[in-house]
Amino acid sequence: MLLRLRIALPDRPGALGQVTGALGAAGADITQVTVLDRGDGRALDDLTVYWPDSAPRDDLVRALDDVEGVRIEGVWSTREAPGTYPELEILKFLSTAGDRALGTLIDSMPVLFSADWAAAATEKDPRVTVYSSWRAPEEVPFPEETPSRPMASTLPSGLHVIVAPLPPLALTLMLARAEGPAFHRNEVHRFTRIVEIFLTLPAIERGADRAFRRPAARPF
Repeated sequence: MLLRLRIALPDRPGALGQVTGALGAAGADITQVTVLDRGDGRALDDLTVYWPDSAPRDDLVRALDDVEGVRIEGVWSTREAPGTYPELEILKFLSTAGDRALGTLIDSMPVLFSADWAAAATEKDPRVTVYSSWRAPEEVPFPEETPSRPMASTLPSGLHVIVAPLPPLALTLMLARAEGPAFHRNEVHRFTRIVEIFLTLPAIERGADRAFRRPAARPF
């Protein structure tokens, strides 16, 4: 299985080597390391590893117990293949997707962010879900108010979310992750850039109107 680990560790020479050595000795095949933060003598890294399907995840966690100063922030499943840039392929496809563009974006977001599901609904109450990805719940927990820009939070249920406005479409977009850590600000920034580019693509608004049968605004 392909897993993502978020690890806080001392920002000193050799610390990452100790982590990778311990994981390798436990049987993990490390395929990618991404530095999320550095400062005050600490670093926050995301590691992507192949881990045997039959091996308990707890063994992966225990492999780092004896590495001084290391704290595991989360371990969760990912479908994002290491060393690839899937958002570029998705944006390329979206440019010609027409009426399917919004649905394609929503279906792609969980893969791009190692999340569980995504959904979009009308921005005002009563909210109506217009599209949701596989694994989204029947009742999507959209907030009462849509933030003015993409925001990450953790709901009382423990669900980690990013909520974003889609102003030209009068919709709210939500991305959710049930396992693993909260969305990092770097993930929110990446999410924001993808949405911004999506909204500038030709005919996105017109295509969404047709796909979800929203009434066209009256001309002044």
